[in-house]
Amino acid sequence: MPTFGLVDCNNFYASCERVFQPELIERPLVVLSNNDGCVVARSQEAKDLGIPMGVPLFKIRNLVRDHGVEVRSSNYALYGDLSERVMSILADSAPRSEVYSIDECFLDLHHLAVPSLTEWCLDLRQQVRAWTGIPVSIGIGPTKTLAKLANKLAKSSPRTGGVLDLVHHPQWREPALRKVAVGDVWGIGRRWSQMLEAQNIHTAHDLSRASDGWVRKRMGIVGLRTVHELRGIACHDLDTQPDPKQTTCCSRSFGRVISEKQDLRSAVITFAERAAGKVRAANQVAGALQVFVSTDRFNKAAPQYGSAATVRFALPTSDALHIVCAASRALERVWRGGFAYRKAGVLLLDLSSAQDQPRTLFDPRPAQKDHLMQAVDAIDRRHGRGAIALGQAPKSRPPAWAMRQDMLSARFTTRWSDLVTARAKPDGQSIGE
Repeated sequence: MPTFGLVDCNNFYASCERVFQPELIERPLVVLSNNDGCVVARSQEAKDLGIPMGVPLFKIRNLVRDHGVEVRSSNYALYGDLSERVMSILADSAPRSEVYSIDECFLDLHHLAVPSLTEWCLDLRQQVRAWTGIPVSIGIGPTKTLAKLANKLAKSSPRTGGVLDLVHHPQWREPALRKVAVGDVWGIGRRWSQMLEAQNIHTAHDLSRASDGWVRKRMGIVGLRTVHELRGIACHDLDTQPDPKQTTCCSRSFGRVISEKQDLRSAVITFAERAAGKVRAANQVAGALQVFVSTDRFNKAAPQYGSAATVRFALPTSDALHIVCAASRALERVWRGGFAYRKAGVLLLDLSSAQDQPRTLFDPRPAQKDHLMQAVDAIDRRHGRGAIALGQAPKSRPPAWAMRQDMLSARFTTRWSDLVTARAKPDGQSIGE
């Protein structure tokens, strides 16, 4: 029988904040979205206060003040680095792994020769916590859907110790299915959940007992596979080599609205450079580029405008010079004066492998990466993103369109000046003194 494990980092963003700030442990903590807008992560203590996911910060100001809730801006550099550390430990622990998201990873546990899979997972959980400071929960199931379901219960029930095995304890499977609402089943979105509730299907157990014909008619082959997985029939294997991306996007909502063309151009050029870097890192090239801009749709009192323009390249490219020039031309087509812009972005389209591109007789460029772009990427890797940039637009620090991050914690693992300093105690004193 196949055996899948799903490792999920508990309250990941909040846990990352606590790794280097132990004073936040056991205190209610929320992490905000871009521009410090809405709550996107909560510690368990914040959940216990009734703070919902996605609520705007201004709506819970009184709750934050009255209960001493700690508030942090999203620190993506820290979260990404700690995620990589967790995923590397997991990849070294199992024969195969699939990184499903920044805080989730599927493991192939079928061929592990261990006396007790539960004990092995408990040891792995302790290892991840000791080496990274991140708490995780592990669900084990004969399908990926049941592993996700087991993980949800392992996380919410203290009796599991953070690990729930539905493979070697099949008697627990039906009670587990009965405990999980149908809307919490992996792959069941809001639309399907509403439809199923209307048909008196309220739990994962109810869904697993639905007839194949009815499920196929109402939910298609995708829904039928979900039902089969709830029954223990594996329909999805680990995706250890995901398909190459077809598009890459870099966009931002601005910290404040901008009305000057030069400020908007600076943002678009920066996004184009970053998107080009992503494409080069994946060893791909882009066949086309799209620039899009929009005003603040939530400000009904302000004039509204949004537009997009696409430019095709004569030859697919990952060269930032070509991509930035194309982005500038596209911006000229969408720019309209008299509007206050809140968001812009650059989307690279028709991505393909750099090695597979046909060359022409008159193409002077070598088949490998351009040496200038290689140097730019090397400098960015060594000194951080943005250490070197094209001189197409003035680069103010911070730029007028920069995100608002008023409660940003230090970049403890990615910036030398933010590294934690350990100091030895004088002779005769213990570390705890």
